[in-house]
Amino acid sequence: MLISTRRIVATCAVTATLSVPAIAQTAYEAETIATDLNRPWAMAFLPGSNEVIVTKRGGGIVILDQDGAQVQTISGTPDVDTRGQGGLLDIALSPDFAQTGLVYLTWAGRVGGQNSTTHLGRARLDRDAGTLTNLEVLHSVTPAIDSGAHFGSRIVFSDGHVFVGFGDRGSKDFGPDHISQDLSSENGSVIRLTLDGGIPADNPFVDDDGAAGAIWSYGHRNIQAMTIHPQTGEIWLAEHGEAGGDEVNIVTRGGNYGWPLAANGVTYRGGQRFAEPHQEGDGFVAPVHVWPAGREDHFPPSGMTFYTGDAFPDWQGHLLIGNLFHEYLGLFTEENGTLEPVARLLDGEGHRIRDVAVHPQNGSVYVLADGENAPLIRLTPAP
Repeated sequence: MLISTRRIVATCAVTATLSVPAIAQTAYEAETIATDLNRPWAMAFLPGSNEVIVTKRGGGIVILDQDGAQVQTISGTPDVDTRGQGGLLDIALSPDFAQTGLVYLTWAGRVGGQNSTTHLGRARLDRDAGTLTNLEVLHSVTPAIDSGAHFGSRIVFSDGHVFVGFGDRGSKDFGPDHISQDLSSENGSVIRLTLDGGIPADNPFVDDDGAAGAIWSYGHRNIQAMTIHPQTGEIWLAEHGEAGGDEVNIVTRGGNYGWPLAANGVTYRGGQRFAEPHQEGDGFVAPVHVWPAGREDHFPPSGMTFYTGDAFPDWQGHLLIGNLFHEYLGLFTEENGTLEPVARLLDGEGHRIRDVAVHPQNGSVYVLADGENAPLIRLTPAP
């Protein structure tokens, strides 16, 4: 693992509002601690070890120490389909990881011929052998589709269940028959399962004829970020719009989030509006935050977490969201379910941000970039 000692000291720009306290100034130091990660996608800190586990889209998993040095390569990963946006995607540690060593993974995999779908699996991390053992597929999204786009996917745990958010596989049907509006399809949905992969009896559509019982919410386009609100326990997610209209949503039981019948984006080709924006009484759950149409100000998200560490006291309770297209880490205030932008961290550094995590002991912020030879960057308070 190559280690860079290059440091950037930046002072965050400030956006003050009347509804939230303004942050005066926060200086941070950005240190590139690893530089040769090949198409990384997700990371998670291993409890009690100061180590971070990282997935790579090509199918690899590595464990790094808190300074970015590679500690271990993990074998036993699933076979993945790397076409388009596919590959090995998210990783999340089971709530009882300290006792069981179980990790949950999502990946794109072939399902006969050219069709592929997103899989959720679970395995035990054996550090002594450097491998995943007893890998089992807990759920495969149905239907499988011949597409390399919009697999999602992110994993969170809440109330003894596992929630996973998926994409619409790139469907360009903007009408009411879109796959995200079809309750028989799990594409474009958030699903809720038991930790063993079973479908809970109290899921909202479990008794509806023809509906997929795993669905918890639907009408999503491409979910690339999910996190738990540290105070309310709500599940927050961020998803891509079509040429703008990117959204942050709070997940509700049985909620229809409108894609593509209510949206703020426009078509990639031609820039035409294809739906009315979310409005009161339209029957859809409106986002808590939405970005405008077009490519100038949009915010294709990937990776999201609330800041709960001690290193940056002014950031307490703020939301960090990675921006892929405009290449920065967004810092937002959150109050009563509303967001206001505060700063563009790492702006101008040329990093498509793929994931973000907070070190559980020291509160430093770890930022994972996207692409070949991508860096892992650590943010700490400036001296």
